[in-house]
Amino acid sequence: MSSIRLVAQTREIPPVDDLLSHTSAVSPIAWLRRGEGIVAAGDGIAASVRIPARRDRKRSEIIADAWREIAAAAEIDDPLDLPGTGLVAFGALVFDEQSASDSALVVPQTVFGRRDGRSWITRIRAADGEFAPVPEPVAFSPHWAGRVGPGAQTPQGYQESVRQALTEIAADAYSKVVLARDLAGTIPGDADLRRLVRALSTDYPDTWTFAVDGLIGASPETLVTTHARAVTARVLAGTTARGADPDADAAASAALAASAKDLDEHSYAVQSVVATLRPHTRTLTASDHPFVLELPNLFHLATDVRGDLGDGDSALDLVGAMHPTAAVAGTPTDVAIEAIRRLEPFDRGRYAGPVGWIDAAGDGEWAIALRCAQFADAPEDESGARRVTAFAGAGIVEGSDPESELLETRVKFRPLVDALA
Repeated sequence: MSSIRLVAQTREIPPVDDLLSHTSAVSPIAWLRRGEGIVAAGDGIAASVRIPARRDRKRSEIIADAWREIAAAAEIDDPLDLPGTGLVAFGALVFDEQSASDSALVVPQTVFGRRDGRSWITRIRAADGEFAPVPEPVAFSPHWAGRVGPGAQTPQGYQESVRQALTEIAADAYSKVVLARDLAGTIPGDADLRRLVRALSTDYPDTWTFAVDGLIGASPETLVTTHARAVTARVLAGTTARGADPDADAAASAALAASAKDLDEHSYAVQSVVATLRPHTRTLTASDHPFVLELPNLFHLATDVRGDLGDGDSALDLVGAMHPTAAVAGTPTDVAIEAIRRLEPFDRGRYAGPVGWIDAAGDGEWAIALRCAQFADAPEDESGARRVTAFAGAGIVEGSDPESELLETRVKFRPLVDALA
């Protein structure tokens, strides 16, 4: 039985027009899509689980077990019973088990949510404590701008890494590897990070916009969603930039749909997800051919996978089983991760790792942390600025071109760089 004993109470409230006005400006916690979602109000934390690097067990397994114990010991009063009500925790997990960053699961003291036209508040406290006062919404601070430039992996260095990967692919070391590069910079120490979250959620409404433990981004790729024993996942692999006009746009979409290189890359990713989910499901289906997903700045090849869970696994259990997918690591996965450690001159931290939320029933929504940046907790020098590191990657397979892959990372950086500016 967990030593953390929590009480959670959910109540329906009048419509909440602006969820982000309730969360912290300095360290927002949010999960939004199409104007709906959940946010932590203020900065009060009821409980948290942080797992540093381990050699004995996967961190996702430790967090899944810890959450199972916390949920089993909790007292929950939730008459709404909607996705995101009752006891919930927000999580951000590392990409690589060897990362120096922590995997974290955070339970706020107060959560506001909105779904299907209904709004609610959830208050969470320790079993032997009292509910904290509900924080008042706070007006947004003035606009600000951040600057980022080349990080540990320069554009030239990235192309060299791609060339090395292509040499190894030609030698049959692996079939695919996803290589990322980074941008580093600063933001004002008093920057209202809710403005960044709002810009991403407004400009990219069909993505999962997230802010968890200093990790902020807008991911188009669902890792796994579970609700009422149903599981869904969306696989993205294969990318091209949008055209400058309608004719060029249509040509770019058609070229992506017919690209043998991108279709091969996509196939690796779908096979990885299906093979991982199949042991956990009674039924599982995936379309035979991908569709082209349209985002404001690019096109992706996409496949939706759906199934019915056949055992008692939680969303976090599935996260641990599925991550890392071929879409963000490569094929075979273990060999690709070793290649990433050699070819990327930085620690990815939570980039390309799982990010999302889970409730007491084990249901939740988890995406892959893409189009994102990690923000330092506080100013790191006398200037008062906070450091920020952004990431973007591309899948390398036989036939990849180093210059084209560099261009793809530039396109993927655009949502975050534009929002920072």
